[in-house]
Amino acid sequence: MKFATRAIHAGYERDPATHAVMPPVYQTSIFSYDRLGDEQPYSYSRSANPTRAALEANVAALEGMQYGLAFGSGMAAIDAVLRATLAAGDEVIAVADCYGGAYRLLTRIHAPAGVTVTFLDLTTRPEQLEDAIGERTRLVWLESPTNPLLKLVDLPRVAAICRARGVTTAIDNTFASPYLQNPRESGIDIVMHSATKYLAGHSDVIMGVVCTDNEQLAARLKLVQNSAGAVPGPQDCFLTLRGIKTLALRMQRHCDNALAVAGFLATHPAIDKVIYPGLPTHPQHELACRQMRGFGGVVTICLKDDTREAAARVAERLQWFALGESLGGVESIVNHSATMSHGSMPAEVKKALGIREGMLRLSVGIEDVDDLLADLEQALT
Repeated sequence: MKFATRAIHAGYERDPATHAVMPPVYQTSIFSYDRLGDEQPYSYSRSANPTRAALEANVAALEGMQYGLAFGSGMAAIDAVLRATLAAGDEVIAVADCYGGAYRLLTRIHAPAGVTVTFLDLTTRPEQLEDAIGERTRLVWLESPTNPLLKLVDLPRVAAICRARGVTTAIDNTFASPYLQNPRESGIDIVMHSATKYLAGHSDVIMGVVCTDNEQLAARLKLVQNSAGAVPGPQDCFLTLRGIKTLALRMQRHCDNALAVAGFLATHPAIDKVIYPGLPTHPQHELACRQMRGFGGVVTICLKDDTREAAARVAERLQWFALGESLGGVESIVNHSATMSHGSMPAEVKKALGIREGMLRLSVGIEDVDDLLADLEQALT
């Protein structure tokens, strides 16, 4: 079954009583028992809900994996992965230029709880893993492409290194979405999405999803999900399922528009650098061509005037790019990474990574691309 068909049909069999085409919103907290001691799949919606189950099965199918678990946010999903794989005294190795929220979770929540957190450049120097993995290393946390620098990790290479050492691999696959990349095919153990972004796709849901093929990992993730209770409600699950039905169409338009925007900005006199894996000038363009089925909807730009004031002027002049924290909606969004998505990251870390004051992250939406190009031109002039 091809991707677009799976996106529409996977995870839900029509109700034999009503023949409803869409999964119902099971807006209930409890499911009653006929007899004391009965076993049934649904009892309490924190533990399981049919609408949520349909979403979990759908996203797992899109990633080509057996198990899917939904959480109340992308951060709750990341936290569940860390809780399911790490204990005090263990080590997690994370890609250095990760999302600011993930950096904060690792350094301010899990590190004080006794987890050793090590950040490595796994994009340009994956061979570092060979020497970095130690006796207590339990997890390698990845992003590809990374946020906001759009660097890529050689997933098959990293997965092979970790598999040989018995280390679990997990990736935030939000920027690519299942439409562009299935990390399972490269040997990655756990795939996580902020479903808030491309999966739901309409900036109206906060949610995370984790998928795996490993039964033991799935059981531990389920334990965290049920015990900690950071689960989404059925209405949000319904909205995400509805959004996923158009994922293939939306992602293709995001990619087409982003490539056009990147090409336009690459020659603009106000721009110092354009970062986009789809441009031949991207240092990992060949890896992107091998590893992905497209290049995504995010373009990062560095202004020649590398100041926060210049970035603010451009961002505030844009008409069709909303100035906001998120990405992946049908509408275009501009983000000042240094103060927004990575505002919680220490200044010296951002400087070392290359997250500049004059850097803007563009989430290119599915509007008419001519309108977006005209908007960028007037804002930069």
